[in-house]
Amino acid sequence: MNTRTITEGTTLVMVPVPPEGVSFPPSCAPVFYNPEMELNRDINVAATSAFVDRLISQHSIIPSDVTYVDVLSASGIRGLRIANEVGVSAVLNDWSREAYELIVQNIEMNNLSETATASCKDGNVLLHGKRFHIVDLDPFGSPAPFLDAAARSSIHLLEITATDTAPLCGAHLNSGIRKYAAVPLNNEYHSEMGVRVLLGKAARDLAKHDKSMIPLLSHATRHYVRVYLHIGHGAKLADKTLRNMGFISHCPVCGFRKPVYGLAVHIDKECPVCGSTTKIAGPLWLGRLHEVEFCDEVLLELEKRPLNTKEKAKKIVTLCKEELDIPTFYDQHVICRSLGISASTMDQFIDALKEAGFRASRTHFSGTSFKTDAEVTEIKEVMRSML
Repeated sequence: MNTRTITEGTTLVMVPVPPEGVSFPPSCAPVFYNPEMELNRDINVAATSAFVDRLISQHSIIPSDVTYVDVLSASGIRGLRIANEVGVSAVLNDWSREAYELIVQNIEMNNLSETATASCKDGNVLLHGKRFHIVDLDPFGSPAPFLDAAARSSIHLLEITATDTAPLCGAHLNSGIRKYAAVPLNNEYHSEMGVRVLLGKAARDLAKHDKSMIPLLSHATRHYVRVYLHIGHGAKLADKTLRNMGFISHCPVCGFRKPVYGLAVHIDKECPVCGSTTKIAGPLWLGRLHEVEFCDEVLLELEKRPLNTKEKAKKIVTLCKEELDIPTFYDQHVICRSLGISASTMDQFIDALKEAGFRASRTHFSGTSFKTDAEVTEIKEVMRSML
């Protein structure tokens, strides 16, 4: 296997070189490595460091006593960065012998033998056999096959990446139903749909082990979803978590949508606005996606670190911090097209909603997305008033 050495953050990593003349689909290399995920990893270092600081202050432990596992490590780049740049005790695991050998070399190259350990096991076997303060699932594809074991193993923090956005967002409906036991809808807010379907699956898997979760940071960026979940323990907390589960009733004709909380619910078939037949998504997570205080802590970590994607990462976390805690966003351009009018600037439109007495914010999902407590009919009235 041909390799080259790169630097991410302050960590050196040997990664596979793709065959000459071949564009780099990550799966074609003997060991999985995706350079497009550097942004994900930069945010991960900052978010994990912010959470470790919380553990230190709340439980009076030192960073080296915090255990972290990169379950599907491949080249080891994610876990290496956590061991090197955060300073916790990290296990870098991959079932592939080639990956394991590369991980060993990368640990030695970074002089991390005291804080990082290589492992060559099936991910589920490792997670069922040991518990870790922080469990990080970053698969090539769906995390679904590992979620139950990760829920069992994680003590304080569960970090999950999902790159199978087509099943999560409803583009591959049957696959999404099989993997996540939920019906997603492929509509204008499909990216948030994917985040909430993933969170709903994680909440149910954690509840099976009498565990609860609080999403600290959740973002859908390009081709993946990433979530950070603070884990709580006990049946009562697990029951409380499940109260955030439910469904979304959506009208594909007029854009009306309504969250309905519960796992056994009654949802009207007809849209209350236009009378069309509604569609139902779920069960999925209807609770908050972010914790504002944690986002501030992540931003401080991002600011002080030498990161190649610092400005992009700060922008994403800032938008997450500022977006309203309301299930589902609207797309300004989709609504404008339905009305046959031109879109104003987003800032002007957000201001107009606020002036009309509604709460409103941008979101991190796209440049044309916004959240508001206004109903779709009220949003359209505001848009018309701006002509």
